[in-house]
Amino acid sequence: SPIMLVIAMVIKFTSDGPILFKQKRLGWNGSEIIVYKFRTMYANCEDSQFVKQAKRGDERVTSLGRFLRRTSLDELPQFINVLRGQMSIVGPRPERVEFIEQFSKEIPNYAKKHLVKAGITGWAQIHGLRGDTDLNKRIEYDLYYIENWSLLLDLKIIILTAFEPFFSKNGSTR
Repeated sequence: SPIMLVIAMVIKFTSDGPILFKQKRLGWNGSEIIVYKFRTMYANCEDSQFVKQAKRGDERVTSLGRFLRRTSLDELPQFINVLRGQMSIVGPRPERVEFIEQFSKEIPNYAKKHLVKAGITGWAQIHGLRGDTDLNKRIEYDLYYIENWSLLLDLKIIILTAFEPFFSKNGSTR
């Protein structure tokens, strides 16, 4: 898409490093997938020994990255994952592989979210639960989505996702 091309060019001209950020996540039936996003942080800023989730005001995020996160444009490359059949447009967000074991121990029914394809957007996201937010609440919304899935619910989530950047008052990393 032309929007993705423009974003890629701006990332390349404004900071060193790759255009895309690749990260291992856990998807459908517990399969590992590589999720693609536009890079929003400075290159090589994450210590591979210590995984740290981004927080609001994180110093690792570039100026352009703040805009891309706030508008969710950093998520557009995930359509590659959708086209490859690894993700869906709507569904529970895939979690970083490094956090799965901890979350499975701490949150009842956590593993149920892996019974469906992960999505670019979801019920939890349109309710402001993304990034550094209450994980128990996020899982509660993910399970609600799974148990109440319908085509109408998916359409509602897609429409609300399109307008979310304009109305969001969420205090997350977005």
